[in-house]
Amino acid sequence: MTHDEKRQKLESFGRGPALLSAALRSFPKKMWLYRPSPERWSIHEIIHHLADSEASGYVQCRIFIAEPGSRALQPNAGRWASSLGYFHQSTREALELIRRLRKTTYQLLVNLPELAGSYSVENSDGTQTNLACWLDRQERHIPHHIEQMHQNFDYWFKAHPPRKAAPSTAVHAMHSRGQARLLALSLSVR
Repeated sequence: MTHDEKRQKLESFGRGPALLSAALRSFPKKMWLYRPSPERWSIHEIIHHLADSEASGYVQCRIFIAEPGSRALQPNAGRWASSLGYFHQSTREALELIRRLRKTTYQLLVNLPELAGSYSVENSDGTQTNLACWLDRQERHIPHHIEQMHQNFDYWFKAHPPRKAAPSTAVHAMHSRGQARLLALSLSVR
């Protein structure tokens, strides 16, 4: 990967919270608790998962840099989601946590001399992961969950159509334009 490609990846990583905020504005708050099925997370739960993941990533990144060669921290996201009472937690606070932790980690990474392979940790299966691979995974994490949110919206919209036909078309068209804007934004950061 070239220096410019690494820089683009890092910039995309840094813009993750802004991408998330833009996506959330396209979904009606009344559907944030909607779960398409028992095994899928609601938007509310996804936000809290992202906050927990960002907190874990904050620590992981520092382990790569300060303790290379040590064991990686790998929380069980499903267990966290079912055990931590996401339903009763504030999405506003979770979003602020995501924004602040990502900004702090971004600033740390920008000031590193290089995203070198020497910054690596051992996974639970005995394999090694380096900081560049970690960044690649983290950079894709928020967009991946934004896509899940769009899927949730589509399921919700089908299950809860508006009472009048004309506004439903307008609402769905507005959501589609929002998806197109987010796609364009996400592609521009790559």
